Amino acid sequence: MVKIENKSETKVIMIPDIISVKDFADKIDVPVTKVITELMRNGVLASINQTIDFDTASIISDEFGKEVQKEIETEENSQTVAGVVDQTKLQSRPPVVTIMGHVDHGKTTLLDQIRSAHVAQGESGGITQHITAYQVTLSETKHKNLKNRTITVIDTPGHAAFSAVRTRGAAITDIVVLIVAANDGVKPQTIEVIEQAKNHNVPVIVAINKIDLPDSDTMKVKQQLTEYDLVPEEWGGKTVFVEISAKTGQNVDDLLEMILLQADMMDLKANPDDTSVGVVIEARMSRGTGATVIVLIENGTIKKGDPVAIGSSYGKVCILENH
Repeated sequence: MVKIENKSETKVIMIPDIISVKDFADKIDVPVTKVITELMRNGVLASINQTIDFDTASIISDEFGKEVQKEIETEENSQTVAGVVDQTKLQSRPPVVTIMGHVDHGKTTLLDQIRSAHVAQGESGGITQHITAYQVTLSETKHKNLKNRTITVIDTPGHAAFSAVRTRGAAITDIVVLIVAANDGVKPQTIEVIEQAKNHNVPVIVAINKIDLPDSDTMKVKQQLTEYDLVPEEWGGKTVFVEISAKTGQNVDDLLEMILLQADMMDLKANPDDTSVGVVIEARMSRGTGATVIVLIENGTIKKGDPVAIGSSYGKVCILENH
């Protein structure tokens, strides 16, 4: 027996040129997990909140026996989907800053000054073993418009063994703070960070650290960095250099101010009312809570009970904690 499909009875589903995976699944009345699985079979890795184009949606629709057509967008039926920004609802957001540089050049000590905590004491051998994130607020500043402004800081490993982790840190940041010891100069990991920032088109602010040491040589560091196209503003370049001592706290507030001024030039914005989209910074299994992730929310607001999808994994938000 041969089954002949009656095309005349097949309901045509209208979808836009770009649609989120969740909205597409709702449109064709298929569980979103099955849609994600089918996308993976066709070589497309997309989460529930990511978007797919019409051609991809059409192929997946055929797999489920659905017929879709591209809807003609008018002012009446136009809508915002995840990944398409509604410019009218954008608000200024804190910059995401990654502290990067060679091991022992003072990244963790700098964060200690910024957060008034002693992270290094709890780490293995004083070396940062993971990526994690914090938010700090600039309470005291010479610039009134910068007072009480917030900065999201991501700490990344500096040891050579953690190259892949540092690459991920550079990919999710707005600004890279490259920390270089004034008594040690440019090292292999320093060069690696510069290359990563260039590859991801991320602006770099240079923090020359350990200026309190007697053998510090800030001029030498600046000369070395010019070889990698990081030329100080006072030398006619475009790179911000701040000379600091993470140990004593000298000029650390100046560094934070320069970060916020750089962020203002970039005009960073997001829509807090949109569907939440973010990047997983760190994931682990925690006793008592199960799968736990540190997520940097790039757009929208995430709430307890919200459904989440990360790659092919999905679930609901059970617990929310800030830094």
